[in-house]
Amino acid sequence: MEFTALVTLLLLAQYLAFAMLVGRERVRHGIEAPACSGHPDFDRAYRVQMNTLEQLVIVLPALWITAYWFSVPLVAPLLGLGFFMGRILYRNAYVKDPAKRGPGMAIGMLCQLGLLLSGTWAVVTRL
Repeated sequence: MEFTALVTLLLLAQYLAFAMLVGRERVRHGIEAPACSGHPDFDRAYRVQMNTLEQLVIVLPALWITAYWFSVPLVAPLLGLGFFMGRILYRNAYVKDPAKRGPGMAIGMLCQLGLLLSGTWAVVTRL
């Protein structure tokens, strides 16, 4: 469970970093709160942050359910790390050209699906 906890902290730190990058773009382009759009650089950073938040709502519970119930201990943290790496690729591509976000998004989605399926399998087989 230690690796799962470490991956969880890593994902939370990543989200915090993405939020801080949004703040930087907000200041850099003079976008006053509560505005959520303005300059394209801000808009892209904001969408990366919000999309990551939307994904974490699924990933974090699935990560812990898989870690607790799935019979192969490293499956959950490895899928969590895969999601983390996918988010890095997604962010780096999206801020340059949103049309190129596909590979990072696909890696993240596959890891997310892996967590959901392995967690579901582990729980259902115990019913």
